[in-house]
Amino acid sequence: MIEGVLRHCTTLNVEKNYVDTHGQSEPGFAFTHLLGFKLMPRLADIAHQRLYLPTMAFAAQVPALSPVLAQRAIRWDLIRQQYEPMIKYATALRLGLADPESILLRFTRANAQHPTYAALCELGKVLRTIFVCEYLHRREVRREIHEGLNVIETWNGTTTFIFYGKGGEISSNTLEGQEVAMLALQLLQNSLVFINTLMIQRVLSSDQWRRQMGAEDWRALSPLIYHHINPYGEFKLDLTRRLQLDAEVTP
Repeated sequence: MIEGVLRHCTTLNVEKNYVDTHGQSEPGFAFTHLLGFKLMPRLADIAHQRLYLPTMAFAAQVPALSPVLAQRAIRWDLIRQQYEPMIKYATALRLGLADPESILLRFTRANAQHPTYAALCELGKVLRTIFVCEYLHRREVRREIHEGLNVIETWNGTTTFIFYGKGGEISSNTLEGQEVAMLALQLLQNSLVFINTLMIQRVLSSDQWRRQMGAEDWRALSPLIYHHINPYGEFKLDLTRRLQLDAEVTP
């Protein structure tokens, strides 16, 4: 997840990253914050989340939250002590001096005694507590996360459909074979989206069709559709002919 955000080979400035429940962790929250973007997970296990207070004295001000409060406060002293090492590791990730997998493998529960790992977990507890409160309090945040993940899951479903011959898996163990498979898959994805966009554009060019579109219809409109495509059978390619996408469509 971090590698994809840092090196996506585009000019896009990533501010948020939507992930499923298993895509978040305390070190994950900490690293994404230090790297300058926000981790937005969909929390299926929301009932098991614990809130950490800045000080235990603050617990008296929120007695209704006592069932979900952690038994201790945040260790701010540890975060202050390990601030420079945390920035050092985050900078190494940003500059590509180390890959995320190597760094994160060092910071696992198997090495829980590492002071920098402990500090990252503390910072992650702070950020996840803030996020959980926002997640529960604001419906628009939950909708934003679900909408973002729906796009990703729809795209993944489309990719699996296109890549049917390999069962959605890259079976080659050579770098060249893997690269060819991914380039071919990307070409098919782009072609599918392009053709679907032209088809939808042709339909919506009719005033009569546009008047039938409601607000929910516009929200659900996407070129990531494939139910009209048959991936099996014989395909004849004629580069001298163009698709008839300019014909008038009548409702």
